[in-house]
Amino acid sequence: MRRQTAILTTLLLAFFVSIGVAAPRGFGWRGSGGWGGDGAYGRMFDPKTVVTVSGTITSLEQVTPIKGMGVGVHLMLKTTTENVDVHLGPLWYLESQDADLKAGDAIDVRGSRIQIDKKPAMIAIEIKRGEDVLVLRDADGVPRWAGWRRGAPRRP
Repeated sequence: MRRQTAILTTLLLAFFVSIGVAAPRGFGWRGSGGWGGDGAYGRMFDPKTVVTVSGTITSLEQVTPIKGMGVGVHLMLKTTTENVDVHLGPLWYLESQDADLKAGDAIDVRGSRIQIDKKPAMIAIEIKRGEDVLVLRDADGVPRWAGWRRGAPRRP
């Protein structure tokens, strides 16, 4: 009987460890999914390359900018001279914002010009549509979704 109890206890312990019950982590928060200002993607932001471009949204899509990141949202912006791939932020954050961007909207985008996979792109600081403004990052590129870590210094 003791041997059966020991075996059952071992099996239950192995089961609970495999599903994470035996070792809970914090409050179950999942982190930024690679969208934090100090990750590889966030470090692409360069305040020296910040520009403002105007144009019309041709599409909004879900994207994963770098392998291993969480899903984000980007838009294609048609200007008078080019099509610009504009990265907004993580899907989970944008879904919580009161922004109704859609194809055909005329907008102004302020952001950092970057390269992703050797292709030109832009990490948006803010989007303006008429009088509406969607602020995504501060002037240094620190994301609004960074929460309480917003005041932390950026890593070089």
